[in-house]
Amino acid sequence: MARQARRGGRAARRAERAQAEIEAQAAAPAYVTRKIPLTELCGEEGLDIIEANAETILEEIGLEFQGEEDVLALWKGAGADVDGSRVRFPKGLVRSLMATAPASYTQHARNPERSVVIGGDNIVFAPVYGPPFVTDLDEGRRYGTMADFEKFVKLAYMAPGIHHSGGTVCEPVDVPVNKRHLDMIYAHMRYSDKPFMGSVTAPERAADTVAMAGILFGDDFVDANTVCTSLINVNSPMTYDGVMLGALKTYAAANQAVIVTPFIMSGAMGPASVAGTLAQALAEATAGIALTQVIRPGAPVIFGLFSSSLSMQSGAPTFGTPEPTLVLSAAAQLARRMKLPFRSGGNLCASKLPDSQAAYESVNSAVPGLLCGVNFMLHGAGWLEGGLASSYEKFIMDCDQLGMLATLARGYDFSENGQAMDAVREVGPGGHYLGCAHTQANFETAFYRSNVSDNNSFEQWEADGGLDQAQRANAVWKQWLDDYEAPPLDAAKDEALHAFIAERKGSMEDSWT
Repeated sequence: MARQARRGGRAARRAERAQAEIEAQAAAPAYVTRKIPLTELCGEEGLDIIEANAETILEEIGLEFQGEEDVLALWKGAGADVDGSRVRFPKGLVRSLMATAPASYTQHARNPERSVVIGGDNIVFAPVYGPPFVTDLDEGRRYGTMADFEKFVKLAYMAPGIHHSGGTVCEPVDVPVNKRHLDMIYAHMRYSDKPFMGSVTAPERAADTVAMAGILFGDDFVDANTVCTSLINVNSPMTYDGVMLGALKTYAAANQAVIVTPFIMSGAMGPASVAGTLAQALAEATAGIALTQVIRPGAPVIFGLFSSSLSMQSGAPTFGTPEPTLVLSAAAQLARRMKLPFRSGGNLCASKLPDSQAAYESVNSAVPGLLCGVNFMLHGAGWLEGGLASSYEKFIMDCDQLGMLATLARGYDFSENGQAMDAVREVGPGGHYLGCAHTQANFETAFYRSNVSDNNSFEQWEADGGLDQAQRANAVWKQWLDDYEAPPLDAAKDEALHAFIAERKGSMEDSWT
């Protein structure tokens, strides 16, 4: 009987926690506004050196712009020196062209209460992006499917600490390559009402994203407002390929935001030094940012940077090491100099399991992002195995950490309630605060409550099953999916989206490459 009672109590506690999580999701702010000072690790003299070296790269070495002849024509018309596919920029040209880029912008969600302001003192947390594999404790590591994609979209919708539905939360390999983007964009639109990212794997897929956004929001609204933020990776070192350029052109022309992101593993795709990596990244990013403004002055754009160090023994990327933090901090400072939103950071790790290595590396990647001034944090939850796998358990564990970061970002409460002088007077010397009026009024909200950590006694932990954090997270993601209810979507818009998808799929043969 005692064992049955204990099980019943555990079930009741789980039900109570699940209800609390649903209520927290409904009450969660659309994004975080940082109210704590910034951490700036690079001095002004160092920033000057980085900017001067970036100008030298742009002027003397230049960048390759491949596969898009009209881009080369645009650069020539803007005053750049074009030699084949190599483009060099007279000193100051790139900076002058960037001047029309906005310091911040609003990405509208289909639920206006979930719209996010990207830039300034704000930080937006988005989930993992790009892994071909998924993994969980039940089925292990496997290729992602459309069913997995939809589950991660639903989990991001349920997570109070996630502000953005993201993009390729995993790669659904069971759908043809040339058609899967349609199902992916639809999943973001149907199963979440948070902002989302668009397809960038071909210009026509970016165009499909814009067209579907027009169905959801209205074409005139899309032309006048930003409803999509999408990732454009530079093919470092110093190369833009035709695929990324095509997507960049499509989104910028449609007034939709892009994150221009050098993807650098220092020692392989960039110099094996912090300062060298920063100079190359700044040159690469600013050229792409300037191009968005040549295409459409005022188009929203984010200065992005993905930087990791490299194991010089194995050639594998490493995460949570000191050098990327130095890169991130200086890059954030450079973004503020340029008055641009900044993207970097994330819960990054090389571990194959949601274990202590994953935790240490992730916290050493995500915390600097908050402290140093990231505005858009991609890979905020679910990243495992150097970005090759989306982990269900780590998604939940990371969301818990994002909640802690959001609490830290709010800073100090110096209201009358925050000062708590009434409590100090009530308790006096030698008393305790457990039963005082202030504690009773604030006990539910005074401190952050983790949904996956165990702070009970050893005996209580053992009675609850002796689970580690990953096992507890396994139960949470399943509970979230059980509790998930799709946000309402206008039936006519849903029907129009289905018709568009059916027409586009019917216009092409399946391609698996």
